[in-house]
Amino acid sequence: SDSGKDAGRFSAAWQLYKAQEELVKVAHHYGIKLTMFHGRGGTVGRGGGPTHLAILSQPPDTVHGSLAVTIQGEVIEQSFGEEHLCFRTLQRFTAATLEHGMHPPTPPKEVRRRLMDKMGVICTTEAFRSFVFQNPRFVEYFRTATPEMEYGRMNIGSRPAKRKPSGGIESLRAIPWIFRWTQTRFHLPVWLGFGEAFKTVIDEDPKNFCVLREMYENWPFFRVTIDLVEMVFKKGDPRIAELYDHLLVAEDLQDLGNTLRQKYKETENLLLQVAGHKELLAGNPTLKQKLRLREPYLTTLNVQQAYTLRKMRHLDTSFSSSPRTVDGGTPRANKAAELVSLNPTTEYAPGLEDTLILTMKGIAAGMQNTG
Repeated sequence: SDSGKDAGRFSAAWQLYKAQEELVKVAHHYGIKLTMFHGRGGTVGRGGGPTHLAILSQPPDTVHGSLAVTIQGEVIEQSFGEEHLCFRTLQRFTAATLEHGMHPPTPPKEVRRRLMDKMGVICTTEAFRSFVFQNPRFVEYFRTATPEMEYGRMNIGSRPAKRKPSGGIESLRAIPWIFRWTQTRFHLPVWLGFGEAFKTVIDEDPKNFCVLREMYENWPFFRVTIDLVEMVFKKGDPRIAELYDHLLVAEDLQDLGNTLRQKYKETENLLLQVAGHKELLAGNPTLKQKLRLREPYLTTLNVQQAYTLRKMRHLDTSFSSSPRTVDGGTPRANKAAELVSLNPTTEYAPGLEDTLILTMKGIAAGMQNTG
């Protein structure tokens, strides 16, 4: 989670892969049976993804008939909510664990390692951190282009959104960081850096494109990494993010959003080329159809949320909790104001906060993820 927030998903995934390999070496040296404990989030940005594929993409010798996993709260219901789902989930874990043990993947070739190391550095230093942490206007853009400001004032989640009351991206917890970008369907933490990494290594040596294609075809770890980002691109929509920018972001920050959306399209195109696909999810028509059916409902919720955020930020939302009077002096209780006044910390007009929360829940359900 936090490694993805600090370095980008590509670098975080590769460094975790190498760390597991080093742990296996230490365990073998001292004759210890090693059981990996995987803390997988629900979203791709926090390490989530299909269980079966995730286990099969682990490094060699990291799964020896035993596996420990913690399941994030947001996906418990869809994995264990009913008896048949519970058994199906356990079957997937068991089957993947056995398959990994009986047919372990081969260690990546040295040429793959060198390319991954180079792309990891490009992704982290030149793409992700240079934009997220070193751009002086990024935090301001992030706060206005997403429900960042409103999320922190709502009773959502079990922990504060930030480790410190003030500060930038560093102080933000991984879950709310992912949550904000998931709501706008821009998913920036998942894909930012991939495009620059691919483009740089291909421009340096066109033969690297063939190496990337070979890695996708024959290396489970790389294929799963690419497939998950491809799925996120299918869930995303830069036009929705553009609507949020148009309604919520200051004029002098619009160029930053335009730059990010350009990076989005470039990364999507390069990803499809590396995967050898003509369109997103070409190899998974079932999931593609499911996402297509959700699209009209998600778009409606996003439009409602964007306009609700605009009202909450730009309109006079003050209200009175005292009874109003009509002609003749007869008091008429404003039921909504009375109910809202029971919450002494409320900062919004009646209905706006409820509307925002409902759109958040709906978008999260459509995305199958919150944070």
